[in-house]
Amino acid sequence: MIVALDGPAGVGKSTIARKIANKASLFYVNSGNFYRAITFETIKNNLKSDNIIEIIAIAEKLKFSIKEDHLYVNNIDIEEHLHSDSVDSMVAQVSSIIGVRNIVNSAVREISKSMDIIVEGRDITTVVFPNADLKVYLDASVSTRAARRFNQGVSTLSLEEISKSIQARDEIDKSKPEGSLKISNDALYLDTSDLTIDEVCEKVLQKLSVM
Repeated sequence: MIVALDGPAGVGKSTIARKIANKASLFYVNSGNFYRAITFETIKNNLKSDNIIEIIAIAEKLKFSIKEDHLYVNNIDIEEHLHSDSVDSMVAQVSSIIGVRNIVNSAVREISKSMDIIVEGRDITTVVFPNADLKVYLDASVSTRAARRFNQGVSTLSLEEISKSIQARDEIDKSKPEGSLKISNDALYLDTSDLTIDEVCEKVLQKLSVM
């Protein structure tokens, strides 16, 4: 079984997908972390987001694996580096590179061949797994998403700066030449602005229970 979950930055996809994975006995895959890993390697190699050929070359050399919900690159756990402000500021540009998207999509599809999974990202329901057993699109207002990110305490930015960053990320995600953020026609659409995590999970699990 493949459950595909899309939505904009800061909507709570990771938390919700993990909970659903635990309750429905699915393997959790965060496609966004693959892009973050490539962005981290890009920064580590002192490259800018417009060094497209060099970034693709780096991405092609990375071997991805997931162990206990942590992403490993070339057998090194890099989970703690994935949500830094520097990665946050560049990941949208790196993830818009078509060559990078092809590499990540192939890696995610390969993982899906051997297990039942729930995958979250931006174009999972429309590009990566258009024939997924269940498609879900999570949404929330920019102010709600910014407040959630700010309250996590993992960013050094102010609430206003986080809000502007999310708005900028939305614009990039929605205007990508390939793999842009869209709502699939057959996806379960949920606005999570006024819903708790458990309420969102329950709605998705109810949908799964009748399949």
